[in-house]
Amino acid sequence: LMMTMSSPFWSQIVAELTPYTPGEQPKSLSGETPLIKLNTNENPYPPSPAALKAIGAERGERLRLYPDPHSEQLKASISDYYHLSPDQVFIGNGSDEVLAHLFAALLKKPQPILFPDITYSFYPVYSQLYGIEYKTVALTERFEIDVEAYAQPNGGIIFPNPNAPTGLLLPLEAIERLLQQQLKYNPSSVVVMDEAYIDFGGVSAAALVDKYPNLLVVQTFSKSRSLAGLRVGFALGDRALIDALERVKNSFNSYPIDRLASAGAVAALEDEAYFQTCCKKIMTSRTDLAHALQVRGFEVLPSAANFLFVKPKHIPAQELTKRLRQVNIIVRHFKMARIEEFIRISIGTEAEMGALIKSLDQIA
Repeated sequence: LMMTMSSPFWSQIVAELTPYTPGEQPKSLSGETPLIKLNTNENPYPPSPAALKAIGAERGERLRLYPDPHSEQLKASISDYYHLSPDQVFIGNGSDEVLAHLFAALLKKPQPILFPDITYSFYPVYSQLYGIEYKTVALTERFEIDVEAYAQPNGGIIFPNPNAPTGLLLPLEAIERLLQQQLKYNPSSVVVMDEAYIDFGGVSAAALVDKYPNLLVVQTFSKSRSLAGLRVGFALGDRALIDALERVKNSFNSYPIDRLASAGAVAALEDEAYFQTCCKKIMTSRTDLAHALQVRGFEVLPSAANFLFVKPKHIPAQELTKRLRQVNIIVRHFKMARIEEFIRISIGTEAEMGALIKSLDQIA
């Protein structure tokens, strides 16, 4: 555990920060049983062979040179994929950096920003870091996002779709209704769709970018493209929104995407067949695991992500998390109001899901 400390050299903002806590990345666990890591929503399948080949080809003498500060090749590939213009694309060092820049560029307004009470826990951290006032909007009793509840004065709206850690998807028509609502009542406020998991069962709001100047869509290569280790994220939006992000980025780091990351991301985007195959495998495993858990008495929320959010029936969630860890299976438990009796399980390979069910039958 990280010890709490302070120093007279710290700035006031550092002293007051409560940093984001990422999912555990264990080096090893005791015993001979292989580690089954189902806590950080990483893709269980390797990157596209084409991506690995492209990364390998980029290694060499050219690494002494700075990468393209504008990531033009990657922007071109992304814009072609989503039928947009390159100037409607922003590239960042992982979607977390993209989110950080948009908080600074687009959400620092007089009115508080809005996001769900149960959502990605980095949002309040960014708000604190940049001195942005925020207000949470409660999910419904079924953990759904209520679009009408956002019809109030705000400095911007942000939430993941599918939401995290619940996995519930907001349909595209509901997002369009939200965008229309905000244009009417909060015309200077941006609506941010954080689509880290959209490829596992949803339709991207990228299709609405040309229609709504108040929409910014954020995606990542970490999940569905199996490139979490490369750190490549991007945003899609109106040119004015993208320009705002570029201004912040070029005041922070002119070269956020290195040569290896750019080459790998471009190749991964071009390998559509491999991408679709991996996504379909994960969605099939998700359906199978959901059924297996429901048969065993678990409450399972409907998920469009590469994870399930479930409530055990016969054992407290925290205790189950502990017992699974004892057999080298790591899932994630959130000690938060309303969801303390749930655990989040990342979808792994068929073999990993089978081992999880076998362990659950022995534990619970």
